[in-house]
Amino acid sequence: MDNRIYEYVSVFIMSWLFVYGLTPLIIKFAKAVNFVDKPEARKMHLKSVPLLGGLSVFLGFFSLCIYDVIISPGRYFDRGLVGYLAGSVIIVVIGLIDDKRGMRPLVKLFGQIMVSMIFIMTNYKPSELFMMFGSVYVTLPILVLWMVGLMNALNFLDNMDGVISGMAGILGLGFFAFSLINSGGNNEAMALIGLISLSFAGAALGFLPYNFNPAKIFLGDAGSMFIGYFLSSMGILMSQYARNFKNDKAFYLLPVLLLSYAIFDISLVSYTRKRDGRHVMQGGKDHSTHRINNVLGSIKVTAVIIYAINILIVLTTIIVFRIGSRELLLITTFIFSAIFIIFGRKLDQIPVVIPPNQLKRPKA
Repeated sequence: MDNRIYEYVSVFIMSWLFVYGLTPLIIKFAKAVNFVDKPEARKMHLKSVPLLGGLSVFLGFFSLCIYDVIISPGRYFDRGLVGYLAGSVIIVVIGLIDDKRGMRPLVKLFGQIMVSMIFIMTNYKPSELFMMFGSVYVTLPILVLWMVGLMNALNFLDNMDGVISGMAGILGLGFFAFSLINSGGNNEAMALIGLISLSFAGAALGFLPYNFNPAKIFLGDAGSMFIGYFLSSMGILMSQYARNFKNDKAFYLLPVLLLSYAIFDISLVSYTRKRDGRHVMQGGKDHSTHRINNVLGSIKVTAVIIYAINILIVLTTIIVFRIGSRELLLITTFIFSAIFIIFGRKLDQIPVVIPPNQLKRPKA
């Protein structure tokens, strides 16, 4: 047990140090090759900012994942892990291309579906998919929709300095906590998931000092979609382990509860834009973060509030899972849904700036 604790601590620290030390080099490289995000009406920053932060976070995560497997006996690069890492590489490459050259929404959507299928088909047999929701033809679309939805939700939420890099670190630590609690399954599998979660959390938090307001570098689509890929895929893995541990399909709701803030933000934005006749998929300044910032007038305080909300969600989800009550899970999920609906209505009353790209042209 002492060896495992040492392994956990060392992996988190190495991941943090790797990204913290690498990011200044990435900043210099991004400036040298003009890989920057330029100011626009829909964005918060007023000057060009390097846009390769996602690469820094990914390299820290990927390197430590390989280290996690190499240093430990009994762990190896099986089909599931290779597929998992391959999907992460592909989504980062797609994001980098989109950041540099732009990409049509349908092409990006196809890429998101492709990496979702790679993860699902390499980690689950058809029989396992059948057992989730009664049919492969039901389960597969649900899992793909979950992954694609969260990749876009985190991409949407990456609209303010430090918000999702800090939030990602908190959620990564939440997944690590689940791996510790879920001792009823395969201990080696849980240990590996714990190490992967710590590699991710360390990478995100190592990047945060450079991304916190005023940001010296942005994650870009490569970073936000990679974070969405990690959180959605880890959510699927942990929900499956939780369901098996508790022998109750209701525990498939756990990742929904854990990642509820990202789900709330994309739901709020999609609903208000659709209601007001605006483009749903175009970037804008009408997210929950923008609305909170419009009231508080501080990007730093807004980021800290988002961190606090997600810490509360993580702690609540861990307590619910630890107690293991189906009724408590359902009641908690309902309460959080109600709170977010009320919170969303309050935020909807806050005036926001609508940039020109959000306005639809009237039909001739």
